[in-house]
Amino acid sequence: MDWLEQELAKALARKEPAAGFDGRVRARLHRRPRWLAIAATILVMMGAGGEAAWRQHRGQLAKEQVMTAMRIAGSKLNRVQMQLKGTEQ
Repeated sequence: MDWLEQELAKALARKEPAAGFDGRVRARLHRRPRWLAIAATILVMMGAGGEAAWRQHRGQLAKEQVMTAMRIAGSKLNRVQMQLKGTEQ
C-alpha cells in the first residue's frame, strides 16, 4: 500500500465521537423543530398576504386591458361614425 492509500485509509477510518457529541446533537435536534414551526408560520402568513396582493395585481392588469380595449373600440366606432356622417351629407 503506498502512502496515499495509507493516508486515505487513516482519514476514512472509523473514529469514536468526542465526549458529549450525542448530547449536542440531541440538543440541536430539539431546537430545530421550534425554528421550523416558526418559519412555517411565517411562510403561511406571508402566503395569504401574497395571494391577496397577487389577486389585486392581476385585477389591476385586467382593468388596464379592458380600458385599452374600450379605447380601441371607441376610436374605431368614432371613425365609423365619422365615415357615416360623411356619406349622409
